[in-house]
Amino acid sequence: MISLPTFVLFLGASLVLVLIPGPNHFYIAARGLAQGRRAGLASAFGVEAGTLVHIGLAAAGLSYLITKSATLFAIVKWAGVAYLVYLGIRAFTGKENGDAAQAPPPQPLGKVFLEGVLVNVLNPKVTLFFLAFLPQFVRPSAGSPALQVLLLGVALLVLGLIFDLVYAFTAGALGSRLAGRARALRHFSGVVYLGLGLVTALAGRK
Repeated sequence: MISLPTFVLFLGASLVLVLIPGPNHFYIAARGLAQGRRAGLASAFGVEAGTLVHIGLAAAGLSYLITKSATLFAIVKWAGVAYLVYLGIRAFTGKENGDAAQAPPPQPLGKVFLEGVLVNVLNPKVTLFFLAFLPQFVRPSAGSPALQVLLLGVALLVLGLIFDLVYAFTAGALGSRLAGRARALRHFSGVVYLGLGLVTALAGRK
């Protein structure tokens, strides 16, 4: 079992990491601003559901395989880029009714949740992060490395979800106040999606 000092050190390092705004936070904020608090919450839970996939892959050793195989890494990387660019283009080309700018049609929360999952799962930087970060706190003498990775990953997920929800609630509140600026909100979402796609495209293998 993981020792208490090691776990406390891990939580401290993880807290610093989740406090730094990252792509997932910007995605959740964009969703909350564009469609409201419920959509922001759905995207937050979707992102962390994607984190569960990364935890499972890390525990099973598949993350190592992806980072060592140029072909597999490229497939994951460019699939993520294509999806993010698609979201960005869709945000900029959404149809409006009448002369006044209208908010884009709300998407079902299930679809918003799934988008959050895909945005996270198709981000190779997250795979690399779990491969590089979690093993630093795994002690072979403490038992099954896979179980340790699972425990550490879930702890990181809980911390991440807390701050994701903060972003979702904040963006949802701002979105309701800025409802009359639908075009600007939609374009902001598009910029965020395209920016995430660019970051993913530039992600190196090292």
